[in-house]
Amino acid sequence: MKTYKKNAISIGVLFIATMLVGMIDAYFVEPELKSPIINILHVERKLLTGVFSILIMAIGIVFIAIAFYPVIKKQNESIAITYLVFRVIECVLLIIGPICYLYLIALEGEAIIESGSSNFVTATILALKVKNYGFQIAMILLGIGSLFLCYALYTSRLVPRFLSIWGGIGYLLLLVSAVLDIAGLIDTADGLGAILYVPGGLWEILVFPLWLFVKGFHIPEKNNTS
Repeated sequence: MKTYKKNAISIGVLFIATMLVGMIDAYFVEPELKSPIINILHVERKLLTGVFSILIMAIGIVFIAIAFYPVIKKQNESIAITYLVFRVIECVLLIIGPICYLYLIALEGEAIIESGSSNFVTATILALKVKNYGFQIAMILLGIGSLFLCYALYTSRLVPRFLSIWGGIGYLLLLVSAVLDIAGLIDTADGLGAILYVPGGLWEILVFPLWLFVKGFHIPEKNNTS
């Protein structure tokens, strides 16, 4: 019987890698964009860094779903397909971020700058809002799709149930935080919004990958959902 050890290691590596490159944009690029941008030249390199970090993250999350697919398919094919589809859509939404960054770079030297700094500032603010909305909708889809994944992990016992429960709680909080951010009630980059990321973040970057590296998936001889 297949143990899917390679899949387990690949998933663990991809979870860590996508989290780390995502943090590059969150902690290295986005803080520079909190205040109004007057001159793109001052932040152009960081914007390009954000473009490539988000692209790498977006591609990586699709490969996470691809690596999960043969493992989850044996337990619940519908959930395996659902998770893959949700992560592909998440990838597409995340790519809105690099497009917005490239748009900001393209504004340099264009007529909108010549027509007045206020118009330029307005354009940058709108572009960053579009990026944020795309990201938050992506997080909603990630939360929903990953709740299905954690349910499959829980019922199949591919990993200990406490890991499935932890992951489910983390993704539920992620889903809630994205909805509240879109509603303007919290900011996921600060305060309560950032705290809501912690359970899921720890699960993805440390707890779940570590378990996969050491133990891998437990493939039962018969699917026991009790």
